[in-house]
Amino acid sequence: MKIEVAKTAGFCFGVQRAVDIVFEQARQGKRVYTLGPIIHNPFIVEKLASMGVTAINAPEENTDGRLVVIRSHGVSPQVRQRLAGMEVVDATCPFVAKIHRIVAAVDPEEPARILIAGDASHPEVQGIVGHCRAPCAVFSNAEELEKLLESYGQDDEIHTILVAQTTFHQKEWEKSVFSAKKVCTKLSVFDTICSATIERQREAASLAQRSDRMIVIGGRHSSNTAKLRDICQKHCPTVLIESARELKKDDFRGVCSIGVTAGASTPAYIIKEVQEAMSNVENEMSFEEMLNQSFKSTYNGEKVTGVVTGIAPNEISVDIGTKHAGYVPLHELTDDPTAKPEDLVKKGDEIELLVVRVNDVEGTVMLSKKRLDAIAGFEKVMNAADTGEILEGVVAEVVRGGVLATTNGVRVFIPASQSGVPRDGDLNELLHKNVRFKILETNRQRRRAVGSISAVLREERAALAEKFWSEVEVGKKYTGTVKSITDFGVFVGLGGVDGRIGMSDLCWHRVKHPSEVVSVGDTVEVTIKDINTETKKVSLIYKRPEDNPWVIIKDKYTVGMNVPVKVMSITNFGAFAQIIPGIDGLIHISQIARERIEKVADKLAVGDEVVAKITELDLDKKRVSLSIRAVLEEEAKAAEEANLADAPVEEE
Repeated sequence: MKIEVAKTAGFCFGVQRAVDIVFEQARQGKRVYTLGPIIHNPFIVEKLASMGVTAINAPEENTDGRLVVIRSHGVSPQVRQRLAGMEVVDATCPFVAKIHRIVAAVDPEEPARILIAGDASHPEVQGIVGHCRAPCAVFSNAEELEKLLESYGQDDEIHTILVAQTTFHQKEWEKSVFSAKKVCTKLSVFDTICSATIERQREAASLAQRSDRMIVIGGRHSSNTAKLRDICQKHCPTVLIESARELKKDDFRGVCSIGVTAGASTPAYIIKEVQEAMSNVENEMSFEEMLNQSFKSTYNGEKVTGVVTGIAPNEISVDIGTKHAGYVPLHELTDDPTAKPEDLVKKGDEIELLVVRVNDVEGTVMLSKKRLDAIAGFEKVMNAADTGEILEGVVAEVVRGGVLATTNGVRVFIPASQSGVPRDGDLNELLHKNVRFKILETNRQRRRAVGSISAVLREERAALAEKFWSEVEVGKKYTGTVKSITDFGVFVGLGGVDGRIGMSDLCWHRVKHPSEVVSVGDTVEVTIKDINTETKKVSLIYKRPEDNPWVIIKDKYTVGMNVPVKVMSITNFGAFAQIIPGIDGLIHISQIARERIEKVADKLAVGDEVVAKITELDLDKKRVSLSIRAVLEEEAKAAEEANLADAPVEEE
């Protein structure tokens, strides 16, 4: 019998911290009360009682001046007031305290309401309610939330704040958020479920899927232990126990694999005791029981474990522990027509199989790995709605309203709104591509499932954003993709976060529109100009310092140099001409011609290309003065000198 213990079984951070605090106070010889049982585990409570630590239900019961420990569930401000004057040690879980801060921050003067996902009778939820200064309500599932929102009626001005008990069921939370988003115009969602709770629930579901039976260890009054039991029961028979002495031999009969998990209030030594007791039960099985096991029969559709005993060109032989000779035809082993059995398995391998046909007369049983894989694939897709597992598949078809993706032999419908493709985009872009998605809804009877690529993209984007904000600093360079262009700037995707390039930071020369510099989809290298961690806004610079036209002017141009320029604009007092992109020089009206002119337009027009002399170059004030007149005078002087040189000399 295979026994597998979940890695996440046992104390979570908050519970471990609270228990450690109480034991430390007791070891110091202090007389201690805990405000309610420190955890929902009778063995820990009994052990603490032997050390003189007892639980009280209200502050007023502390009549002999003992130290009072607030347990990990936390308490309301009203209870804290009643503790005034007593010696108190606060063991509230930091994750619970975070929820207190969130709900307490809601301004009671604001039109707002706080909705709490959880068990209204649970002390953690009661503490959260006590910290709410705005109207609040508690719901236990998505259906209750929908009825609650319906009773409120439509009011677009109400700000709805959604939080959850740290041990709330993750799948039910996702359904609740989905329901709230459909109704609430102004909605703030705070995912306050403890990450350890989410991971424990996911691992429990995964372990239950591959086990014949699950053992859940924990206090019967523990909320998170009860949720683990409910999750496991969906996949295989499940037994909830508080200690090893509650185990029964009947729990192990006909079982090949057992999974073990434990609630957040279960200490490691109890888990170890249960594991050792299970091993002893297995060893104590009588010879008669083992003999009967060897003569067991099987039936069509049963899932069995077989050991490969022989390999032939067209089939493999397996021992499934019954009186039958088991075999798996090649076409039931794989879909690949070119595959050879010896390439897939070897003697001694253990493989999971499905009984297809039993022949008691001939003593044979035909089995299939391929069909079991298909069933497992279907179960994996169906269960992914509860576990939140990310699946991978290939988009096989574009249909009305979305696409169909195939994963584990199951077709999953992904609505266009959940495809990750923009509303005006083309769904055909996804055709035949590998995609990753989560399951939102399932229908076992109709063998249908609805998935979301967007949910995965949101999670990935959130993870990238978290990484970005932990590393970003002014002056750091990033490579991003141009996502959109507006009249006033460019938005660049940096991986989870978008930054904005203002017009002045886009390029060194003037442009009418950002599209003259970049296009949507371009890969660009940018520098962080400014960051605002509160508003989550990022300002970027695209223009490079080495492209600064004033640096170019300084290196390549000097006063007295004749340069070709292009007239860009005309004023009453002169014309501005471009020397290089980004730098215009002024040609004063007095410097346009050798003679006096009344209007600039009489000599120059926008677009004219002329040669002018740099007469002033002020890098500090970023000002350049030009003169066409100086060039004309130089040309005239040169022509005069040339004429004198060519004139005949008179003889005396």
